[in-house]
Amino acid sequence: MQHRKLKYLIISLLTVFLYVLTAGFPVCADIYTYVDKDGVMHFTNVLTSKPSDCRVYLREYPNGEVTSYSTQKYDNFISQASERYGVEFSLVKAIIKAESDFNHRAVSRKGAIGLMQIMPHNLGELKIDDPFNPWENIMGGTKYFKKLLTYYQGKLPLALAAYNAGPNVVDLYKNIPPYRETETYVEKVMQYYRSYKKQL
Repeated sequence: MQHRKLKYLIISLLTVFLYVLTAGFPVCADIYTYVDKDGVMHFTNVLTSKPSDCRVYLREYPNGEVTSYSTQKYDNFISQASERYGVEFSLVKAIIKAESDFNHRAVSRKGAIGLMQIMPHNLGELKIDDPFNPWENIMGGTKYFKKLLTYYQGKLPLALAAYNAGPNVVDLYKNIPPYRETETYVEKVMQYYRSYKKQL
């Protein structure tokens, strides 16, 4: 019994030691994809209980450097989406800034993907084959936002709230829902929007 307790103590100490030792190192942010029982494809940065069901969609290797994403890199794509769907350039850019901070590989805890953080169940409707492709993501995200903006008769705060929390919730409250995350999101996008408009 004493031998077993000593063994567990050593393992615990080694675990803590390894955690402290590696805490300062960057972690790989691999993206996996899998198809569920209904044939729906999912993207995640967390393996399922059966790793064999997943395949690596995007593998990211740590390089020891903090990655900085250019705010001008996708301006051409944003301009194309703005012209096609009639949504202001500065507004599309503000949404991207708030959603992913211009990281085209971003995946949220809820599974939202890419620059405009599009949910997997919307990919088919928006005709997005590769949500990590910046052009496809921006075009699809802008198309979806235009749909919301039209639905809410040009009321920007409501369209932004619906983009964040979903139109069903906005319809339920008939206003920006009283969720801290959504309220903060709308304020943040509006601040970025005003800032980008001044830069034009």
